Amino acid sequence: MTAAQRWVLMLTSLSAFMIALDGTIVTTALTTIKKSLHSSVETLEWTISAYILTFAVLMLTGSALGDRFGRRKLFVGGLVLFTAASAACGLSTSAAELITARAVQGAGAAVIMPLAVAQLGAAFPPQERGRAMGLSAGIIGLATAGGPFVGGVVAQGLTWQWLFWVNVPVGLLVIVGVLLTMSQTHGPQARLDLVGVLLTTGGVFGLVWALVRGNDVGWMAGETLLSLGGGAVLVVAFVLWERRTAAPMVPMRFFANRAFAAGNFASFTLTASMYGLLFFLAQYYQQVLHYGPFGAGTRMMPFTATLLVFGPLSGRLSDRFGERRLVSGGLALTGLGLVAIALQAGPDASWPAMIPALVATGTGISTAIPPVQKAVVGAVRPQEIGQASGTFSMLRQFGGLFGTAVSVAVFAASGSYASGKDFSDGFTAAMLVGAAFAGVGAAAALLLPARRSASAAGAAAARSAVPAPVAVSAAAEAGD
Repeated sequence: MTAAQRWVLMLTSLSAFMIALDGTIVTTALTTIKKSLHSSVETLEWTISAYILTFAVLMLTGSALGDRFGRRKLFVGGLVLFTAASAACGLSTSAAELITARAVQGAGAAVIMPLAVAQLGAAFPPQERGRAMGLSAGIIGLATAGGPFVGGVVAQGLTWQWLFWVNVPVGLLVIVGVLLTMSQTHGPQARLDLVGVLLTTGGVFGLVWALVRGNDVGWMAGETLLSLGGGAVLVVAFVLWERRTAAPMVPMRFFANRAFAAGNFASFTLTASMYGLLFFLAQYYQQVLHYGPFGAGTRMMPFTATLLVFGPLSGRLSDRFGERRLVSGGLALTGLGLVAIALQAGPDASWPAMIPALVATGTGISTAIPPVQKAVVGAVRPQEIGQASGTFSMLRQFGGLFGTAVSVAVFAASGSYASGKDFSDGFTAAMLVGAAFAGVGAAAALLLPARRSASAAGAAAARSAVPAPVAVSAAAEAGD
């Protein structure tokens, strides 16, 4: 790597680490925060939901603003917003203040995450992109899966405010680093698609609100159905508008590219299966095996450690052998690992006996993440990476929300919190649903294009100057 590439990799990975960590770090600290703020757990669950809601809703908008006004400029703006909101979280004295600050945090994250992917993709040529994204994905995956562990450590050993204060010095350092070392890049649009911004914001808000609220108010409740229906109508309107406008936020021709479409679907199912596991595993350790927050977080390490090891390795392998086998194989291994976890779960289960299944699941996830991201980003022209990364990041977040919502619904239908046996029954069913998501994703990943020779990839890169569905796909570069 050049010095500039190393700086981009470090700064974007560190930014994404903070965002991914904050998505799950609060889960094991809710009880501690509840006692401190004298609030109900149901109310404080919005400290998670508010963050997810604004994060998912504003991602495409954040990506579009970066393409139009400069990715580095908006990246810094997102970091400033996220860092300031983190300080506001640490200063909160009521649940309402904390939830509001978390929503602002999510807005900052929605700007940072797609632009981090775009800057990383733009800094590395296709033949080196897999290694870079593997390193970054390993760090992000570790943060996502390690959030409950860090939250448990902080909740048991420090005050909960440190969950958020730690972001402040890190955020300030990253801001300075970006201003000093990162170059400015833009997307292809000459103007901002304001109609597209409004339609996608409203549509995604409706769908996300339904996923967040469905399990609480009921999937057939008027609130849920109205939210789903309104969101779906606006999303359809967004697609129709994007097909006819001269400067779309998301060119619909992207989805005619097999690498882009199959990669996004595989990423959706991968994230759905991972978030279902993350939502319930720490609870299973506490509710059934009776470990404390720290003990539960520690026992997730066999799963989380694989993300740091196999993510970078998978990224390098995708540069040599392509994405299809790694993504499909990784998802298949994830499914098998979740089935093994489901079969072993029970009131009398032994945690050491679950370690091989946890390692297999983590290995499968960390093997699939870098190449699927590389396939999607590499499926478009270099100047369109911002649009592709915004779409990819939004659909990945949707996958997490969808996987969590479905897993919770299946858990509620099969078990409860009444006893260890009841919780185990629900947990088993939820893990099998996660395995099904992974299996569907493994099949979809087989649609990723096969590897082509370097000369063929170079010819495709040359043709990317014309405005047609572009064939510089990472899967097409690295393939079969």
